[in-house]
Amino acid sequence: MSTQVDTSIQGKEHATAERLKANTGVEPERRSQKQPAEQQQLEHLCINTVRTLAMDAVQKANSGHPGTPMALAPLAFVLWDRYLRFNPRNPQWPGRDRFILSNGHASMLLYAMLYLTGFDLTLDDIKQFRQWGSKTPGHPEYGLTAGVETTTGPLGQGCGNSVGFAIAQRWLAAQFNKPGHDLFDYRTYVFCGDGDLMEGVSNEAASVAGHLGLSNLIWFYDNNHITIEGSTSLAFSDDVATRFRGWHWNVLNISDVNDLDLVDVAIRAAQREVARPTLVIVDTHIGWGSPNRQDTKEAHGEALGADEVRLTKTAYGWPPDAQFLVPDEVKSYMGKAVERGGQWEREWNERYTTWSREFSGLARQWQMMVDRELPDGWEKDIPSFPADAKGIATRESNSKVLNAVAKNVPWLIGGAADLYPSTKTIIKDGGDFERNNYAARNFHFGIREHAMGSIANGMSLSLVRPYTATFLIFSDYMKPPIRLAALMDVPVIFIYTHDSIGLGEDGPTHQPIEQLLSLRAVPRLMTFRPADANEVAEMWRVIVPLKKQPVAIALTRQGVPTFDRSKYASAEGVAKGAYIMADSGGTPEIILMGTGSEVQLCVGAYEKLTAEGMKARVVSMPCWELFEQQSPEYKKQVLPPEARARVAVEAGTTLGWKEYIGSDGVVVGRADFGASAPIKDLLKHFGFTVDNVVEKAREVMKNAKR
Repeated sequence: MSTQVDTSIQGKEHATAERLKANTGVEPERRSQKQPAEQQQLEHLCINTVRTLAMDAVQKANSGHPGTPMALAPLAFVLWDRYLRFNPRNPQWPGRDRFILSNGHASMLLYAMLYLTGFDLTLDDIKQFRQWGSKTPGHPEYGLTAGVETTTGPLGQGCGNSVGFAIAQRWLAAQFNKPGHDLFDYRTYVFCGDGDLMEGVSNEAASVAGHLGLSNLIWFYDNNHITIEGSTSLAFSDDVATRFRGWHWNVLNISDVNDLDLVDVAIRAAQREVARPTLVIVDTHIGWGSPNRQDTKEAHGEALGADEVRLTKTAYGWPPDAQFLVPDEVKSYMGKAVERGGQWEREWNERYTTWSREFSGLARQWQMMVDRELPDGWEKDIPSFPADAKGIATRESNSKVLNAVAKNVPWLIGGAADLYPSTKTIIKDGGDFERNNYAARNFHFGIREHAMGSIANGMSLSLVRPYTATFLIFSDYMKPPIRLAALMDVPVIFIYTHDSIGLGEDGPTHQPIEQLLSLRAVPRLMTFRPADANEVAEMWRVIVPLKKQPVAIALTRQGVPTFDRSKYASAEGVAKGAYIMADSGGTPEIILMGTGSEVQLCVGAYEKLTAEGMKARVVSMPCWELFEQQSPEYKKQVLPPEARARVAVEAGTTLGWKEYIGSDGVVVGRADFGASAPIKDLLKHFGFTVDNVVEKAREVMKNAKR
């Protein structure tokens, strides 16, 4: 049924489009002058539908953020109606533009746009906003709601992800586009707010984007001057425009978001920029049109209240008692996005078909990326390492294996936070990804660990296989993106070196203690700490085929022995997370278990104890999460319940090991911080020696017999 709605409130008319033209050279279309009043009214009817849906959904849930959707509805409408390329019937169409709502608390803005333009979202889903089992959670969640490109909960993460999206587009274009075949030419658009720009991650990410000249990236900054506590003047007085210009961004301004002509000119000006990313500063009024809540902190994070909703609808010329009203003409007009999107995809598919015939090898590679599959023989060059008592650091063996894999998986790309000489994570002959070389595979993220993680998430969502690298201690800077990678089930590889007090003289500020446990505590994240070079090799055989699960890897700075696998069990046991590496037969009197560099201490203690006639067993446990996925029978085989005498050895916190050592076991670990000293002095002082492990084993065996 068609509903008549008064559109008399349309915002103040500004002559700023002309000024913007003078600065950008973009001619204002002045669509409002070219089109009849009926079209103008329809557009404002669409905008007010978005606003009222947001108000009603938040009010029904009595929870949420209505003010920002009310303010940004005109911008969202113009962008989605006139410029954003997408196909609601195929949200994963590769040729689409990407839209990210980084200020994810304004999720009803996105849900309203998705519903009205024909995505797999119903009006009932809108009515179930923030309820159990709904497709409309409080913040947009990737994989749950069609059309949501990334999970944006913590502020700033969407901004960081967007740089990853933009980087991936540039890399894909450099790899796959050919003269006359521009398949990957999409843009990434981002809505962000004051909170996003206050968070450090957005600053790091913006710096990267400006340095790389990512002109395919456009951020719209909702400059409404309001946060939960009140006016931004309480804590935020940055000159945002100057800040972004200093990062080599193009900066534009929309002084009235309700001026659709001005919005139109700004978007086209941003699209015409060819050398820099663009920040469009959008001046808005949070809770626009609400008689008592506009420009207040209450409009940010609270339902307006039933009375205020009615007053606001009256101000819009909207039926005040109508709930979740979607006029027929609005659904019909905005639903045309389905037809547009279908046509865009058909045209893209025709180009793809022509391209794939001419470049069949590239087409096969792209399809493998889409399916998260691997080339045949991808693992054929992974080396096997001979026994070596001196051995090499696992960061060194990891470098060899990484390069062996990268040789056969061209879309494995990544880099370090200014530490590749230390992390050994450079892809040889992979080139340096810079604004003049977007085809390269080595990324230099600078000393920006937080942005590195969120950028990698965006790259992974764009179907490349990214890895990042830094010291394990700095994983603390990366916990938000690590957690979100796990939440979104994206297979990012987080590489960490210098994994213990074994890094020596740099001292306690650089020596991780609790970091390994904190990674193990992240749901869905798989954390590895391999014991030697061959465990590193087998670890990569496990992680590369993963299609969803992110991985954290902890590697040594110091050399560790490469075990003689003719004497000890094959490192193939890594695939089960933990395995019996050495065993003297029968029910063990003592089980010695460890990870990483401390497995050598377990092996050394095993040799001493078995020489004395003890029945001992060594269990290498490179990945707790994988071990927990094994059958109860396998776990009992590795750690038989009747073998109560157990010693765990790991150069980190002792927390977490109780699960495996039981009430009778002990942990040789480190419950406090480290110190600055040569590695040999540190290990001896803190008890990471074979003799101390043997002593602890004897004590445990004695106590277990009581």
